[in-house]
Amino acid sequence: MTYDEKIQKIVDYIKSGEKSETNFKVGFEAEHFTVDKDSLNTARYKQKDGVSDLLEEVKELGYEPSYENGNIMGLRRDGNSISIEPAAQFELAFDAASSIDELFENYKQAMEDIIPIFEKENKLLLQVGYQPKEKIDDIEMIPKQRYKYMYDYFEEFGGALAHNMMKGSCSLQVAIDYKDEYDFRKKYFVANAISPFLYSIFDNAYIFEGKVYDKHNLRQTIWEQCDKDRTGIYSFSFDDDLSYETYAKKILKTPSIFIERDKKEVFTKDKTFEEVMDQDSSTDMIYHALSIVFPDVRVKKYIEVRMPDNIPYPYNFAAIALIKNIFYDEDVLDYVYEKFSDMTYESVQDLKKIATIQGIQALYKEKRIYEWMLDIIDKIEEDRKYIDPLIVLLEKQITPRDIYENLYKDSPQKAAYEFSVNKFIKDINGEN
Repeated sequence: MTYDEKIQKIVDYIKSGEKSETNFKVGFEAEHFTVDKDSLNTARYKQKDGVSDLLEEVKELGYEPSYENGNIMGLRRDGNSISIEPAAQFELAFDAASSIDELFENYKQAMEDIIPIFEKENKLLLQVGYQPKEKIDDIEMIPKQRYKYMYDYFEEFGGALAHNMMKGSCSLQVAIDYKDEYDFRKKYFVANAISPFLYSIFDNAYIFEGKVYDKHNLRQTIWEQCDKDRTGIYSFSFDDDLSYETYAKKILKTPSIFIERDKKEVFTKDKTFEEVMDQDSSTDMIYHALSIVFPDVRVKKYIEVRMPDNIPYPYNFAAIALIKNIFYDEDVLDYVYEKFSDMTYESVQDLKKIATIQGIQALYKEKRIYEWMLDIIDKIEEDRKYIDPLIVLLEKQITPRDIYENLYKDSPQKAAYEFSVNKFIKDINGEN
């Protein structure tokens, strides 16, 4: 297969995601820590009443399980799926929906089913950006082959915080659609332009490796020091000629880490996808190639916005609603595009660096990050009931991290509970 044919294969895959505006949907996934209510220690995969046992119990709610070498690795039922990350972080992904209301109902139903199982085992499903107490070296990896390959690859080729990404972090990721290549280019530009803004307003990491983290936007810093080939912002994101082909070329140059061959995963280390596709250019391989990169804004058959830490309700749905309306309200999208039209790779990287020190107080064009976001939100008309709690935070010039910090200083256990899905479920059931 020629180089151009490989490029076209990836281009065709991305193009196949195009949808008419009437069919636009929004999806999301959220990663959580499972912690003991009292000690705040992270639940291990194999311990008694640990994550493996919890998954087996959740399976009985009507989920279809998937196993690897006899170990439960995921669950699926209509509307949502559950998977586990390298240190047994508990990820729930929700099928894309036409409205935030529909997404919220799906989320609420899934959590109402799951949380009683966690409560029975004295566990919290915790929504923060980093491990709340322990160091990653004290937490073993789950027995999943691909994670072993990733861990080993990052050991040799990754940055200083690559393993922290795998074992220490939890995020909220939102998926949006595009109608054609022009719409894709515009949305991809805007998503990358607002990257430091989303990192900053949804900063929710107060503890890092067992100690108070005295800077901002830990998640951003972790990605910046993870893997220069596949994380952070791609330098072409602000190019006028950005296209499906631009993204496809980047994918072909990326080391593959591992591939699946004869239903087994094979460690391919730094062998690029351009080399790999000489033997296998299947749709499954293209999906893998697009999935094993982790930039701030990732493309599959949709655009993934990947900057927020996981955050508790109502701020999680404020983030989802904000992202949906920035990209689906044409007037808002045009406004943001115009305001950031002169953003460059260099200027966004500069703002990212400043924001790690100053957070939402960081200046861009004589306006602070929180002021920019209030300005953008002011243009949004839909889903205000979800977005309004975020306005309150921004007007107070605080972030979820600040709330967690204040609670933590009183009681780490109280902070964890307040930032858990357990509390959300008790609140909506009137039990708190």
